[in-house]
Amino acid sequence: MELKKYLDEIVTFLKEYKEQAHADGYILGVSGGIDSAVCAFLIKKACGDNCLGLILPCYSQEEDAFDAALVCQAANLDFKTVSLNETYDEIYKSIISSFKVENSSSKVEMALANTKVRLRMTTLYAVGQMKNYLVVGTDNMGEHYTGYFTKHGDGACDVLPLVQLTKGEVFEAGRILGVPERVLNRRPTAGLIANTYDEDELGVSYPELDAFLLGNPIDPKKEERIAILHRNSEHKRKPAATPKEFKR
Repeated sequence: MELKKYLDEIVTFLKEYKEQAHADGYILGVSGGIDSAVCAFLIKKACGDNCLGLILPCYSQEEDAFDAALVCQAANLDFKTVSLNETYDEIYKSIISSFKVENSSSKVEMALANTKVRLRMTTLYAVGQMKNYLVVGTDNMGEHYTGYFTKHGDGACDVLPLVQLTKGEVFEAGRILGVPERVLNRRPTAGLIANTYDEDELGVSYPELDAFLLGNPIDPKKEERIAILHRNSEHKRKPAATPKEFKR
């Protein structure tokens, strides 16, 4: 199937799912990256004016908010900006003081970075509930397979429109839909820690990951890396673990 036709199917899916859920529309966190950009265009096509983009800076790079606004304007998507800096500061101070941890520790740094993502999702669900909107997740096939998302952060959502598309296909979708060139040319990054990029953190390039997902041969070492990421993140893709049934 041609990608353009599949994008039309995603739009139809979004329309139908909204009706099944008795929701009024969709809400999306717009980061300035390609995945949320494509989602912005898709929900606008599916819902018209019944959708909203939220730009949620939390000690983010200035260019993130600029690019996010650029995307919303290009998609003609209504958007609001809600700064989470002060909220994050309060949580940060409480954790550091209560547990007397060193924030220079890599584990602490990552835990606090993921807190930013969870604050964003909390905000999306709060506003979404007020408006009776469903929350859109932006994970693509590679991110979902490797667990490259924050559990109960960007991994918490009601729909995942891009989960059947590789990263390369998401970029192609962006070109089809009219995502601004500035966003298409951005190097993929989660934006949680300065000067970190997706492919560096994953330990595999997106073309290699895409090739693996499509069943094409890649370097065995990279294949093993992907297998480890998938195995270690299995808990992220499943509901909460439960014990065996209690026999009464």
